[in-house]
Amino acid sequence: MKLPDFLLLSLSAALVIIGTHLTITSGLISSYPVFMFAMALLFWFRYRKNEATIKSDEVKQVQVKKVKSRKSK
Repeated sequence: MKLPDFLLLSLSAALVIIGTHLTITSGLISSYPVFMFAMALLFWFRYRKNEATIKSDEVKQVQVKKVKSRKSK
């Protein structure tokens, strides 16, 4: 996990904690934006993680093709 991914995940977890505190003290309506921002960060984290997985799979496929072409020669 790279630093930006770690920061996104940590910030979203912190916002969930802050949102929980706001829910207890002020109510759900006042903490709703905090929860939505935390969810947006979680979605962004998952998007980045899926992109990294797809790119690494593509690199592995290219490497396998290169190895197969070397063996056939």
